[in-house]
Amino acid sequence: METSRTGPVGESIDPQRHRALGTASRASILELVRAAGAGMTIAEVGERTGLHLSTARAHLERLVDAGLLVKARASGGQPGRPAWRYRVAVAEAPAPAPYRALVAALLDHLARRSHGDVRAEATRAGHDWGRHLAAAVPTRQEPVDTLLDVLRGLGFSPRRHRAAGGTTEIHLHTCPFLELVNRNPDAICALHVGVVRGTLEHAGAPPSGAVLEPFAAPDACVVRVTLPDATGEPA
Repeated sequence: METSRTGPVGESIDPQRHRALGTASRASILELVRAAGAGMTIAEVGERTGLHLSTARAHLERLVDAGLLVKARASGGQPGRPAWRYRVAVAEAPAPAPYRALVAALLDHLARRSHGDVRAEATRAGHDWGRHLAAAVPTRQEPVDTLLDVLRGLGFSPRRHRAAGGTTEIHLHTCPFLELVNRNPDAICALHVGVVRGTLEHAGAPPSGAVLEPFAAPDACVVRVTLPDATGEPA
């Protein structure tokens, strides 16, 4: 009978992760990304290591497949399709099982049925989901408070920060759907954008005033919310 092998600290060895770190190049890349805090692009890894971009990409993707890195497109809210940015995966509390199952089923559905922009489809689905979740939150709250309640209930560990220009930043310190991120990063991030905007809309705020920036902080993804003041102008 095969016995479970354990590492020096008594944890079971993960063969896939062990193989992913079986080369000095990948081990050093993992340390580079970890030190960067906010993550690194393929080009930045290539510049720091001297590796060809295709080689750097292959190493990074191997680390993603092993669950050691996660990736997302950090755009700063700008249009277009920016480069992937890779960041070290951390152990985080998952969302409740029904939510994870729902999101996994949605991603599979989008992958099979969507003939257009998967991100747009995921955003629309998330928008409806956000409205549904916000409807269960006690009324007579400010829109940002409602959004915080929804994000907290999903397991994002949100923290509010005041930014310049009247913008509110909400730092998401955990990703409760981390196990699903690498299945389709574009779709899962777009789904989160939709949840944020649907929640705000249900709470009476314009959904267009919210942007989600993956990896915008060293230890968090950031939601930026700009709401109009009493005159209808952005605060």
